[in-house]
Amino acid sequence: MKLSIIIPVLNEREQLPRMLACLQTRRSDKEIIIVDGGSTDGTCEWLQQQAGIKIISSERGRGKQQNAGAQVATGETLLFLHGDCVAPANIDSLIQQVLANQHNVGGAFLIRFAESQPASLALIAKGINARTIFTKTATGDQGIFVRRENFQAVGGIADWPFFEDINLVTKLKQQGKFVIVREAVTISGRRYIANGPWRTTFLMYALRIGYWLGIHPTRLYQWFADVRPHYQSRL
Repeated sequence: MKLSIIIPVLNEREQLPRMLACLQTRRSDKEIIIVDGGSTDGTCEWLQQQAGIKIISSERGRGKQQNAGAQVATGETLLFLHGDCVAPANIDSLIQQVLANQHNVGGAFLIRFAESQPASLALIAKGINARTIFTKTATGDQGIFVRRENFQAVGGIADWPFFEDINLVTKLKQQGKFVIVREAVTISGRRYIANGPWRTTFLMYALRIGYWLGIHPTRLYQWFADVRPHYQSRL
């Protein structure tokens, strides 16, 4: 099984070295595709100096960037990762174990935060993981992986600025079983730290309720961006 790892980025020069170092520690049949959405912080310049990485450019937007990466991917399995996360060292074999069962169309992982402070982050992570296990649904920062054929069958990722990940998982679950792997990817808690852990958590759940009620993600994203000025330049 060849694994194509697709990473949409925008101004992630600070985060990418640690992430890519982890992905490149093990030799396996995989390709790493970085899809840049117009970085201005030296991300592309740094990536061009790295070996074993395919770099492409795309119009900004996580859905657009991930679809662009999927179009050039050559693997039978697609793994979507965010630029600020660190995957388990054995992520290749974990995915292989899941997809050895032909009834499984894909899956995702649990999460932990890279930061130990504030202490509330650990509690928030437990809540996210409990929700993930109970609902069998994941967000994009949880390392969503899928068979290429199933990704194509559902029409790829919605061209939305928000909740495109949940929409993808919902469509995949109509194709077969979506598996939650009981290993964690390590994600940055920067958004929670910048805006307050509990405030950010309540906001995310409020936006999720809005999505379930049928409010279009484009409108929801406007509310989201308004309360996170530190990251309006990021994905």
